[in-house]
Amino acid sequence: TATSVPTKHFSDRLLEPVLAVCAPQSYFIASLGVAAAIVFANLGAAYGTAKAGAGIATMGIMRGDMVMRSLIPVVMAGVLGIYGLITAVIINGKLDKPDTLSAYTAYALLGAGLCVGMSSAAAGYAIGIVGDIGARCNALANGKLFVGMILILIFAEALGLYGLIVGLVVTASSVEHGAGLCTSYLS
Repeated sequence: TATSVPTKHFSDRLLEPVLAVCAPQSYFIASLGVAAAIVFANLGAAYGTAKAGAGIATMGIMRGDMVMRSLIPVVMAGVLGIYGLITAVIINGKLDKPDTLSAYTAYALLGAGLCVGMSSAAAGYAIGIVGDIGARCNALANGKLFVGMILILIFAEALGLYGLIVGLVVTASSVEHGAGLCTSYLS
C-alpha cells in the first residue's frame, strides 16, 4: 500500500506493549537545561550590573549624593542570577535517574532552562539600559525622575520573573508526564 499504518509492538507475554529504550543522550539534553538557566541568567545579570554601574559611576561625578539611591538597578540585575541558580538547582534535582530519563522529560527540562535563562538575559538587558540612562537623567533632573525609573525597572524585572514562573511550572510537570515512556538502557 502507498501509506503504511504504524502498528504497536507487543511482547510475547500477554500482549503487553514493548516500551522503547531510554536514550542515553537524554541526560545530556536535560543537563543543557541546567547550563542554559545559569549561564544566560548570569549573562543578563552581568550585563545589567555593568551597564547600570557605568551609568551610576558617571552620574556620581555630577551628583555624588545620589549614588546610593541609584544602586537599585544593580541589585535588581543581581536578582536575575538568582533566578537562574534556583532553576538550575531544581532541574538538577530532577536528574536522579539518568537511565530512565525519557526524551520528553529531557527536552522539557531543556526548555525550562532556556525559558528562565533567556527571559533573565532579556530582563538584564532592559535593566542595564534603563539603569544607565535613568541614573544619569535622574541626576540631571535633581531626583524628579526617580519614581518613574523605578517603575520601569520593576516592569523590566517582571520579564525575568515571568520566565522563572513558566520554567518552574514546566520543570515540575516534566518528570510526571515523561515517566514510563521508556525503559532503562541499563537492563
